[in-house]
Amino acid sequence: MLETAWSAASANLLAPAILFFVLGAFAGWAKSDLSVPDQVAKILALYLMMAIGFKGGVEANASGFTAEFARAGGFGLAFSFLAPFAAFAVLRFVCRIERITAAATAAHYGSVSVVTFAAGSEYLRSIGVEFSGHMAAVLALMETPAILAALLIVGSNGRAPGARFQPALWREVLLNGAALLLTGSFVIGLITGEAGMARIGGFVSGALFQGVLCLFLLDMGVIAARRLAETRTLRLVHVMFATAWPLLSAMFALFAAKVLGLSLGDATLLAVLSGSASYIAVPAAIRMALPKADAGVYLPMSLAMTFPFNLVIGIPLYHAAAQWIIG
Repeated sequence: MLETAWSAASANLLAPAILFFVLGAFAGWAKSDLSVPDQVAKILALYLMMAIGFKGGVEANASGFTAEFARAGGFGLAFSFLAPFAAFAVLRFVCRIERITAAATAAHYGSVSVVTFAAGSEYLRSIGVEFSGHMAAVLALMETPAILAALLIVGSNGRAPGARFQPALWREVLLNGAALLLTGSFVIGLITGEAGMARIGGFVSGALFQGVLCLFLLDMGVIAARRLAETRTLRLVHVMFATAWPLLSAMFALFAAKVLGLSLGDATLLAVLSGSASYIAVPAAIRMALPKADAGVYLPMSLAMTFPFNLVIGIPLYHAAAQWIIG
């Protein structure tokens, strides 16, 4: 099993998407002028979310609503809401991060990363492991509860300093573009099924999807390296949290998946989701909700540390652990 896991991990490290991320990180570290224009990067992100949601909906249409989906979705909602409370305690009292920034950082680690999910899905496909289409819906369910948890931690009634909870924030949380597109695309795929895939399958899958993922990860590599170089507030304990917390979260999710009776592929993706950290949806909401939170802490931790850790090491490691736990 160890030999198989190592072989799969090595193959993942040599996948084009991972190598493009490394190229981007090198460009950012070397202070190259390589960059993807902001509007292009946004289009790439929108495409990935649409493709992931739509393909998941089509696959869910083929398999139907299952008890496994209900169990995975229920766990995802509970984990996304409760995990920030535990993460906050560690960030506050072990990492010694001030209260508002600790709550903001905890929200990032309770939510999920769409691109990490995409990379995990492609990794499983590359090694021939099947997973359910409804995992894309689980991804959408796990997007926003962590933001609400962070507001409760700080004081959603507005009496706590630095917390702002107003109608505009509700709109940001509940109608967040990433969550809305993921959910909407999933529903469209669920409604249209194989007929819909026959019409736009060439657009949302195959070589086009792989190419867009490579270009997006190239941009992420550049941004992550530059964020890491710019920050002056992080210490070793922050780095340790950014790598250890995903491992703990993923292992917890795998044991839960064992109890819930999830398949090997679904368990792996549940671990990938639980071990990931948001750097798209949550920062937008946190910027409005907790304006006094230090972005120089939560963005480098989620984007420049946890994201590359999961991309290069975490995904194959979670799958190897899933093989051991799930069987």
